[in-house]
Amino acid sequence: MLKLKKIAVTGGLSAGKSTVCEIFKELGAYVVSADKITHQLLSPGTPTAQKIVNLLGSDVIHGNELDRKKIAAQVFSQPNLLDALEKIIHPAVFNEIERKYKKISREKKHSLFVAEIPLLYEAEEEQAFDVIITVNASQDTCRKRYVEKTHSTDEEFDKRMLRQISPEHKAKKAHYVIPNNGSFNELKKEVKTIYLQLTQD
Repeated sequence: MLKLKKIAVTGGLSAGKSTVCEIFKELGAYVVSADKITHQLLSPGTPTAQKIVNLLGSDVIHGNELDRKKIAAQVFSQPNLLDALEKIIHPAVFNEIERKYKKISREKKHSLFVAEIPLLYEAEEEQAFDVIITVNASQDTCRKRYVEKTHSTDEEFDKRMLRQISPEHKAKKAHYVIPNNGSFNELKKEVKTIYLQLTQD
């Protein structure tokens, strides 16, 4: 039995990673999202959530949940706190991705295993994947998408991008680069070409 390929999809803020992953899913891949896993790990009562409360204090609890906006507001202005937070979250996220990969491999129902991981290189976890795909779009396009989607500011976009390796550097390190400045149909065509290559190898 051929080993199920483990693919990471990464890229800059609002480059279109989620859209690419949705297309992979339609084509038959199993898709997981590091952001969604993080959301689950922040659920009340999880060991990860408790570690975060210990680090940042009970102010980050809103109602019965950890408030991601409060967490972001606190850590993005304090690099040391952000580093400490990432040291809690990243290992927990990658452990969960690996657990899901093993489960999906055993089921033998899917053509590929695809994980959407914005901070793949920043977490230094690229060696855990067989193939890395970077989704790239122009800075202006990403900024516009981010502000429209999150109702946030240009300053917030810039602050978050400063925490990431540049999209150009991510592209250089990837096995495949998917440009996403055009139409959805163009994007779908690019993804389908890569999907066929990955499933026929």
